[in-house]
Amino acid sequence: MTTSTKIDFRYRRIAPLDDIIDLVEMLFPGNRNQQHAAARILTALKTAKEPLASLSHLERDHALSRRTLQRTRAKLARLGLIEHVSWMNSRYGGQQGWKLSSKMSTALRQLAGKIDDWRKDMRPERMEKDEVLVGVLG
Repeated sequence: MTTSTKIDFRYRRIAPLDDIIDLVEMLFPGNRNQQHAAARILTALKTAKEPLASLSHLERDHALSRRTLQRTRAKLARLGLIEHVSWMNSRYGGQQGWKLSSKMSTALRQLAGKIDDWRKDMRPERMEKDEVLVGVLG
């Protein structure tokens, strides 16, 4: 039986997350090479004082293939865990490179807030709107 490569984001998997290994196993299930690359990227960016211009040193230092590193970096960027900052960004004083991002955590907090707001909103007009929208789906 093959291992699924989809992110395992079940609520029961979130609570026991304890360290970076658990995180990369959840984000890159079934792919040990990408798990290793993701852990290396995240730890390198966590310890960097400023944005890293390139992640190619990880290829040499940790025997990662360029393809694995690029695919992993792209997925981490799409998820909002890392981001590339431009030299034009005044917040970083002309520096450019890769850095850890708060986009994913911000988006997940917003999603949790919207779910809680919807669940608690018992106004009659909201209930009618929900009923109409569900009717459109059916």
